[in-house]
Amino acid sequence: MFSRLGPLQIDAMGTQTEIAEQIISKGADYILSLKANHPTLYTQVESWFEASQSEGFKGIEHSYDRRVEAGHHRQENRQIWVVPVAAIPDLYQPTPWAGLQSVVMVVRVRHLWNKITREVQFYLTSLPADAVRIGRAIRTHWGIENQLHWVLDVTFGEDDSRIRNGHSPENFALLRRMALSLLNQETSTKRSLRQKAKRAAMNTNYMLQVLATAITQ
Repeated sequence: MFSRLGPLQIDAMGTQTEIAEQIISKGADYILSLKANHPTLYTQVESWFEASQSEGFKGIEHSYDRRVEAGHHRQENRQIWVVPVAAIPDLYQPTPWAGLQSVVMVVRVRHLWNKITREVQFYLTSLPADAVRIGRAIRTHWGIENQLHWVLDVTFGEDDSRIRNGHSPENFALLRRMALSLLNQETSTKRSLRQKAKRAAMNTNYMLQVLATAITQ
């Protein structure tokens, strides 16, 4: 998990200064998603990138990369700009973010058969300003996340969950991922994940078998 072989990707729910400090203390790098859960910093970064992009990043040290991918009846155009922290004047409270080196903007434009969507995402990273390297890490992370999300929705109906109060959504999301990991480790049957989950819910002995397999491993 903490390795110089690759940066640790965390979504907005995990974007906290304490986590950044822990990652750096273990000798790893991070790419942390920045959203409105840090409103002052997010607003500043968003406004700065909008202004700089409108002027073509003239006179600003930055790294840029663009990728176009097509498949499944859609085309995605991804652009990424990465700037060193020093390029953003008076960045809001950068010191608590241990090892922070760069700020990232990713723009994704998807051409679907019936519509065009545009998404802008910002990141904080301990990596130097290298758009190709950072872009590759972000694409790899979201490819894995999208696949995991599909499995969770198919197996546990996560998208239809009506759990909304307090910390319940995060707690149940963690429980679903734990359950998915346990079911994947149980290999005595070649049933699908959904079939194994249903069997575990209806058969106490099989449920104990799933738990025992995880413990032995």
